[in-house]
Amino acid sequence: MTDTTTTPAAGAVTGGVRTLLRLEGAALAVACMVFYSYFEGSWWMFAILLLAPDLSFLGYLAGPRAGAASYNVTHAAILPMLLGMVAMIIPSALAMHLSLIWCAHIGFDRALGYGLKYDAGFTFTHLGRIGRDAGK
Repeated sequence: MTDTTTTPAAGAVTGGVRTLLRLEGAALAVACMVFYSYFEGSWWMFAILLLAPDLSFLGYLAGPRAGAASYNVTHAAILPMLLGMVAMIIPSALAMHLSLIWCAHIGFDRALGYGLKYDAGFTFTHLGRIGRDAGK
């Protein structure tokens, strides 16, 4: 069986589907900001923590496979959605605020074309290539 995760074009979307996924990311970011306002979150906390998931880039210091894994863990919507559900069950305003900030970050990234990473390198995402070599 061939490992398709190192194939540059594996799973990358193009055309209208890529545009739709980017618009979906923008909608997610806006919806999270609306809910964040509704739940009366601190906009200072929002601004300070919005880029916190990008600390996962440090995984790339251990190589592209570890970097992709650490990035994908913090940039897939599963964990922040689970955190949001926990926030509703407990209930916890802080957990809800963190969940919404985290989901907003993911939405902004998707809107900008930063998708989940393949272990072929940072520029290989499910939304297509990013960076200077994106057209290649």
